[in-house]
Amino acid sequence: MKKVAFYTLGCKLNFSETSTISRQFEDKGFEKVEFQDSPDIFIINTCSVTENADKKCKKIVKEAKKISPNSYVAIIGCYAQLKPREISEIQGVDAVLGAAEKFRLIELLGDFAKEQEAKVLASEITEAKSFNNAYSINDRTRTFLKVQDGCNYGCAFCTIPLARGKSRSNTIASVLEAAGEIAATDVKEVVLTGVNIGDFGIVDGKRNERFGDLVEALDEVEGIDRFRISSIEPNLLTNEIISFVSQSQRFVPHFHIPLQSGSNTILRSMGRRYLRELYEDRVSKIKSLMPQACIGVDVIVGFPGETDELFLETYNFLNELDISYLHVFTYSERANTRAAEMDGVVPMKKRNERSKMLRILSEKKRRKFYEENLGKSFTVLFEEDIEDGKMHGFTENYIRVAAKYDPMLINETKLVTLDHINESGNVEVLEPEFVYEKH
Repeated sequence: MKKVAFYTLGCKLNFSETSTISRQFEDKGFEKVEFQDSPDIFIINTCSVTENADKKCKKIVKEAKKISPNSYVAIIGCYAQLKPREISEIQGVDAVLGAAEKFRLIELLGDFAKEQEAKVLASEITEAKSFNNAYSINDRTRTFLKVQDGCNYGCAFCTIPLARGKSRSNTIASVLEAAGEIAATDVKEVVLTGVNIGDFGIVDGKRNERFGDLVEALDEVEGIDRFRISSIEPNLLTNEIISFVSQSQRFVPHFHIPLQSGSNTILRSMGRRYLRELYEDRVSKIKSLMPQACIGVDVIVGFPGETDELFLETYNFLNELDISYLHVFTYSERANTRAAEMDGVVPMKKRNERSKMLRILSEKKRRKFYEENLGKSFTVLFEEDIEDGKMHGFTENYIRVAAKYDPMLINETKLVTLDHINESGNVEVLEPEFVYEKH
């Protein structure tokens, strides 16, 4: 029995796909082991959102060969699709599989016998037409359920359409079937993932269903306490979806909405499909219906043409907006994107300064959001996440909570009262009360 280990770089979508591929290996009789357990095969699922992600891939290969010098190393994921030849030249790599090939690893690589040169099995991205079902299981307390893949938007800074292809989706019926399988494993929370999940419903290039319909259908699934929507474009987060979530049985009041810039000038340059006024309207709508809702924001700093004045537009816009935290990305040039050819390049030192400013703002926003919810009661899904004798979990509105360790609480949803913010920035709770029924 050959031993196989997996390593995932990047997003929740990658985690869902790695988990599904790992189950394929186990079904074929391979033994899944940890990275450091001298595996015979390493499967590394890559990301290529930033230049740093590419460097991480090279580092992981190097570490794999230290642990198991004679191992077989296969690279999949976005970086593998974008730069297969480049990866094949990394010392220690035996195979590179593209977007259309990664779910056929076992079929294409057979007995994983090492050869003189690395195999490159990466067809053009136009060949990535089918939707491959995927969800994570047994990896974390929550499950990442893939409902959509690819993107038709083509923002100026983004390589994802080149790495994952056109927008395509599962069907609602198939998603419900997967949700039923997940519910049978005693998972309490499912996070819906995709590249552009608000664009759900396209099959074979034609729109058959809509994301709002999927949300309504999943809300009826028995056996799962929570559904969480991962990142969704502001122009696709409709008032109908917001209103439904506000009255939902299972969808939690947590939205992660990419903004990228608070300057309309930069938004137009990026090729985004909305202006800041629409974004502000979405935030206002959420907060009017769900005052305790958590709103996370993606923002890019240092995009070409972002002057000090335009950056301050973003900073001031975010400062005044009723949001809960930021994910800050320092712009990095990516080959074959429109932004890479644009004038007005921002010096890296300035990009880093702006990133630091927004990260400080994010901490202030998060702290304020936590403080506003102290004294209130929420349900927490406790995880096997232990630090200094404390266990941790998240409330439905994504507040990270710390409580005295109790093994009985792991993977349990418990009602707690938020008491105070500790030195680590997490919220300490009063002793958890058991919730026997969720009303």
